[in-house]
Amino acid sequence: MNNIQDEIKKFESSKCEENNVFYQAMEEVIFSIAPLLESDEKYARHAILDRLVVPDRIIKFKVTWLNDKNEIQVNTGYRVQFNNALGPYKGGLRFHPSVNEGILKFLGFEQIIKNSLTGLPIGGAKGGSDFDPKGKSNFEIMKFCSSFMVELHKYIGSRIDVPAGDIGVGSREIGYLFGEYKKITSSYEGVLTGKPFMFGGSLMRPQATGYGVVYFTQTMLEIEGKESLEGKTCTVSGAGNVALHAIEKLQEIGAIVVSCTDSRGTIHDPRGVDLCLLKEIKLQKRGSLEGYIRVYPEAKYIPFEEYPEGAHAVWDIPCYAAFPCATQNELTDIDAQNLIVNGCVSVSEGANMPSTHKAINDFLSHKICFAPAKAANAGGVIVSEFEMAQNASMSKWSFEKVDEKLKLAMQQIVKRVALTARDYGVEGNYVDGANIAGFKRVADAMIAEGI
Repeated sequence: MNNIQDEIKKFESSKCEENNVFYQAMEEVIFSIAPLLESDEKYARHAILDRLVVPDRIIKFKVTWLNDKNEIQVNTGYRVQFNNALGPYKGGLRFHPSVNEGILKFLGFEQIIKNSLTGLPIGGAKGGSDFDPKGKSNFEIMKFCSSFMVELHKYIGSRIDVPAGDIGVGSREIGYLFGEYKKITSSYEGVLTGKPFMFGGSLMRPQATGYGVVYFTQTMLEIEGKESLEGKTCTVSGAGNVALHAIEKLQEIGAIVVSCTDSRGTIHDPRGVDLCLLKEIKLQKRGSLEGYIRVYPEAKYIPFEEYPEGAHAVWDIPCYAAFPCATQNELTDIDAQNLIVNGCVSVSEGANMPSTHKAINDFLSHKICFAPAKAANAGGVIVSEFEMAQNASMSKWSFEKVDEKLKLAMQQIVKRVALTARDYGVEGNYVDGANIAGFKRVADAMIAEGI
């Protein structure tokens, strides 16, 4: 363990506020893979950790565009190409005011392990901009995307780097980005995933992450000898794409989903949330969840400020399984204790790193079935790779085929993680199992390719 502590200290001196979430993710991986590093000295001999935690390159560029008043606007664009040992760089683009280099390093580092776990030939990357699509017209978004792609196109390609969508980047934005790439290069290729179906997108891409986290949980509960989700009360946070489709799949298999959240508060409907109404509020009207209780006054709306700092109403609702699907560090140690006291059996991360380090340790010490994001929310990147395969062969797969292949891929990830955890003496620990399995595949490829 001294070697692991040395590795942590090596990076401590370069910490800064912007990089906090990156170091949180990095430290989790380093501690998790201790059994692997201690059992095989080749990883230290080839300095794999030193090489893996530094991106291959960080691209930062200025994006200038005109708003509808013909005023010049300036934003910053990024692409963090982290590691391509297993295949082309692959990872989403995020348009949000919170985007900075540290956030993207965290997401890109997680993407390396996540993409490795899929078993597919893809590396890890992440990118985006501090541009906020909210409140912008379609023309303003189109103009920003065109300017963003003028710079980004220099660094991407179907065998180089294949970006996808993320927060603030849906099929509309991907369509504009793809149109500009095609205009600049005169090339019709699968350089972006998450495209509209009419010009190369895959069916089921919007559902992939939400459905995938449910498929993962079903298989994990089966392996761990727990009862199925059918008929069980489940809590879900978030009201975006991942959360809504996780709710959709949970309801489809017979679970009772009693919650969802947005940036202002939590809806608790003990009878089961009305998914159609949620979609109308969040996707069509883009309104607050307060609108839910106008239709169902017997449900409860809990503003965030009603709970003490560090606690969230959604995780104080008794449930069998919890699905944090909103944002990073949304589930704290206080929340974890509330879930444990209320008899929660399973926690599956749909968002990227939504649970704090202490919360995760609490779950593991109480033998809660805990599915970490890098394994449980891999459905999105899996279907993105399916889109790459369809583009390369100029073919289209049916919804049923994509869904079946996604379910199989998620089941294989669970089994791979569970077997790895058992092989390295941490049976039942899906955090360590995922980190060891993902790291090992990338590290072995890096060694085989030399320096």
